[in-house]
Amino acid sequence: MTRFWTPPHHRIRWLELNLRNSNSNAHPWRGYAYIAAAAFLWGVSASLGRAVFIGKLRLAGEALHPIEPVILSQTRTTFSLLVLLPILVGRRGWQRIQLPTPDVIQCLILGMLGVAASNYFYYVAIQKTSVAVAIILQYTAPVWVLLYVVARRQQRLSAQKVLAVFVALVGIALTIGIGANSVLRLDVNGVIAGLAASFSFAFYNIGGHGILTRHDRWRVLVWTLASAALFWLVFDPPWKVIASHYTAAQWGFLFVFSMISILGSFSLYFLGLQHLEPARAIIASCLEPVFSILLAAALLGEGVRSFQMLGIVLVLSAILIVQLPGRGAQQQAVVVDPIE
Repeated sequence: MTRFWTPPHHRIRWLELNLRNSNSNAHPWRGYAYIAAAAFLWGVSASLGRAVFIGKLRLAGEALHPIEPVILSQTRTTFSLLVLLPILVGRRGWQRIQLPTPDVIQCLILGMLGVAASNYFYYVAIQKTSVAVAIILQYTAPVWVLLYVVARRQQRLSAQKVLAVFVALVGIALTIGIGANSVLRLDVNGVIAGLAASFSFAFYNIGGHGILTRHDRWRVLVWTLASAALFWLVFDPPWKVIASHYTAAQWGFLFVFSMISILGSFSLYFLGLQHLEPARAIIASCLEPVFSILLAAALLGEGVRSFQMLGIVLVLSAILIVQLPGRGAQQQAVVVDPIE
């Protein structure tokens, strides 16, 4: 999921820039369709990741050997960068991606501690728990962003925000089985990884808000992808990847996965933003966990217990409550963008 939070004092200017650069003939239903399609691709990505982690994915009638989360995270950013960079540069030259040095440094930090960390921990959580648990834990990021901005006194604490935090915490507890009558055994490391993914996700949103007021999303995306790819080159050098002896089918899967999970889904999401304001877009993107859970149940046989389903509904409700503006405070909605 890449999502950027836009603070109150920047949001009006950001919306003006967004509306000025978007198509004046906006079609809201077309926007919802684009974002629903993006959410579906992210849901497909979650199920594909889980399938390849547990060796359930078959190509040409043969099961792929399990691929580790670090390889999936590394290759999806690297392949996406190798495809996106020539497209952007080829259309307008290097000025299409140029950024001032301070913004480049900020993108490098966001790429490593935000994109790389969030993606890695998210896929570890999927590997060790389930698609439903992993995605709901990561989806609590807007709540952590809300707590941060309240602590920094950038927003006021209201009954609506308190309700959102309480509902989210109850939802998390039910999703991972705390306080449930039926015993739910989940991998502790997987749950910790899911929470780490949500915190990295929140950091990415908090740290990236200023850049979005000055530069378009594709420019920021290419630099954060470059940072994440560079990080993985150091953390997991090419010779270690080569030593894993992945098959041609596995490399083909990794390339297709990166196109679906990043370039395809982001293209659709950005198209949706041309027809919808950000608050409506992020609410529409809440279809992502719905698609992910349904696809995991249909394709992988992952069951969701009744108390977990209640927890999932509560977390999604909390996210919707966070997005809704308070009475007389339209500008204070917490708005974020995707980072899957």
